Amino acid sequence: MSRFFDPPVAKPLLPKDKIDKVYKSMRFKVFMGAFLGYAAYYLVRKNLSLAAPDMIEQGLMDKAGVGIAMSAVSIAYAFSKFIMGSVSDRSDARKFLVVGLLLSAITMMCVGFIPFGLNQALNVGIVFALMLIIGWLSGMGWPPCGRVMAYWFSQNERSFKMSIWNTSHTLGGGTLGLLVSLGVVIFAGIGIEQTWRAAFIVPSAVAILIAIFCWWALRDRPEACGLPSVQDWRNDYTGVKKADKTGEKIPFKTLFVDYVFKNKFLWVIAFANAFVYMVRYGVGDWAPTYLQEMNIMNDKESNLAFALHNYAGIPGTIICGWISSKFFKGRCTPPNIIFMAAVLIGTLIYWQAEPIATFLAGNSPEAVTATMKGLVYFALCLIGFCIYGPVALIGIQALNLVPKNAAGTAAGFVGLFGYLLGDAILSKMVMGTMSESMGWHFTFILLSVASVLAILLCGLTWSSEKKMAEA
Repeated sequence: MSRFFDPPVAKPLLPKDKIDKVYKSMRFKVFMGAFLGYAAYYLVRKNLSLAAPDMIEQGLMDKAGVGIAMSAVSIAYAFSKFIMGSVSDRSDARKFLVVGLLLSAITMMCVGFIPFGLNQALNVGIVFALMLIIGWLSGMGWPPCGRVMAYWFSQNERSFKMSIWNTSHTLGGGTLGLLVSLGVVIFAGIGIEQTWRAAFIVPSAVAILIAIFCWWALRDRPEACGLPSVQDWRNDYTGVKKADKTGEKIPFKTLFVDYVFKNKFLWVIAFANAFVYMVRYGVGDWAPTYLQEMNIMNDKESNLAFALHNYAGIPGTIICGWISSKFFKGRCTPPNIIFMAAVLIGTLIYWQAEPIATFLAGNSPEAVTATMKGLVYFALCLIGFCIYGPVALIGIQALNLVPKNAAGTAAGFVGLFGYLLGDAILSKMVMGTMSESMGWHFTFILLSVASVLAILLCGLTWSSEKKMAEA
């Protein structure tokens, strides 16, 4: 089985008169394969967030249990992304991504067919176990995409191109909300009472179809297609070049110790990533439950808010990457600080939507309700617009700090902090428990503090990144 994932061998170069045409065509296909493939991973990752309100209402779980169950994806994904990152550095990106996506979709679909009872502890245990599997399989998504982007796009263009690519998960997350709403309507129409099952089944079916497309579109690296390296094709040799022999397998110990563990800047952005991810998932994953429990929105409105929050990240991520390339010569720190400051403002508006609405709308209950919903939509869109830029650029910083052969390992290391500390522990376990025992207001304090810490940690890389860019 290990030989199945081995990278394809380099092929003889195509005739010179065909290289440009083939290169441009292949880069578009590969980009679309990585874009839609990673988007599909988000169709089969956050499904429990949208099913949770109904499952809580039907007594299948409570909020603490949902938080524990949701944390399983993040815990497994944190370690999987790190370990699978090093494996993917020595594997065929095409096979790696597609196999992981297919298995993730099948597993998530199975959750929708489980005959849950009213024993909450048992239900949480079953879902936790399946989410662990899904989280581990999800780790087969980002690393091969990082490998593809590193091999098919040079560093000078990578900041902007990867910002566009990174909108894939916001597209996937937003589409998940719409697919769940569609699935609920379909299930209700055919007489299925537990419509929350649609949150697991319908998006999984779509993900399987996308996996088939990815098998057709993706290729591991240019040399395996009879093309020169992207540096030779573009005559662009910017960036780290040591230990960059095409197809060379570097031992994991060397990858981790020499290029990751000893790199102090990776540690700084790894901790910054943890707090960015806490806000990212602390806001997004709990939005449907919070909005419905606080009677701010019904299920359809909260699903729409979830979708808009994610979709807002598409232009936000692109603009953040464009700002990085246009005004800061590819530096990531300045736009990270700017966008996280805006996230903090959005979080405060989201938190204080009711008193702000009361101040703006006066004594009319109808006007207050309408204004409050408008503020919530605005705040979630502002947070979504701004949070995914730093998510993307921190990942790009990790790639820029190491040789291409270590790209997956570096991305996995930074992701380990984001998903284990920021997502699983802080945004799932801590927020789930705190909201159950101390109320939602305390969780907003945590989100605000996390935004400030992310800004401060990103600021620590300002001088070092500037010197690196000028070198």
